[in-house]
Amino acid sequence: MVGLRRSIYKSPAQLRAMVEPGLITAAALDAVRALIAPGVTTLELDAAASAVITARGAKSNFQMVRGYRHTVCASVNEQVVHGIPGNRPLEPGDILSIDAGAEYKGWNGDSAFTVVVPDPSRPELVAEREELSRVTEGSLWAGIAALASATHLGEVGAAIQDYIEASGHDYGILRDYVGHGIGRRMHEAPSIFNYRVEDPGPEVRPGLAVAIEPMVTAGSEVTFIEDDDWTVSTRDGSAGSHWEHSVAVHDGGIWVLTAPDGGAAGLAPFGVVPVAIK
Repeated sequence: MVGLRRSIYKSPAQLRAMVEPGLITAAALDAVRALIAPGVTTLELDAAASAVITARGAKSNFQMVRGYRHTVCASVNEQVVHGIPGNRPLEPGDILSIDAGAEYKGWNGDSAFTVVVPDPSRPELVAEREELSRVTEGSLWAGIAALASATHLGEVGAAIQDYIEASGHDYGILRDYVGHGIGRRMHEAPSIFNYRVEDPGPEVRPGLAVAIEPMVTAGSEVTFIEDDDWTVSTRDGSAGSHWEHSVAVHDGGIWVLTAPDGGAAGLAPFGVVPVAIK
């Protein structure tokens, strides 16, 4: 007997159930962001995220991934994604990406941001890395904005790539790591590419919930997995940046589940107004 394939589309009630885990994820990342400074270790940041998630009655969905025991991924400098928190203190000028997620009552949120640790002694380095982060974040919002009017998911990746290329920088876009559907599990179908592909992908219609997450490098997009079997780093040692939000498509429009304002501020430059899920 052939099993039935689970639909990638969710009911309005299921989308509503995803709002709270999204907000918990956002709160955990806010707590981390507030602590980032020279001398702080990524393990301390991990503990801050864990405290918020636990206090809100949720669980770290990262800890549900087999073999991973931390609440966040903390990727520094040439590490683009999946960096493991440790005792290394942050240094001025570091570029740091934090990725986290929460499961609440069986539903998941997933989000990431990048920040550059201030370094007054190296303004050019800081400016270069802040520009990388700015472009990556902008490409995320370009992809989310495209979702508001797209007919198929492939349009999201095209919008992300277009934004990055329009920046005028010769940045790399990771090809082996992409966004994903989200819901009962943190990682679900379908894949969300951060670049243009021939396949138009699934139809964009109410009930879709996806995590869009461009991963961009200042140099080549070629990466390797370090000896810890998790951390993804650039071959050429160039800096990486990672931004992510979980987004729902519903009858009224789109809503960014991992942004307290539903994505209003990030979408405003694109002329898109998010609509709360009812």
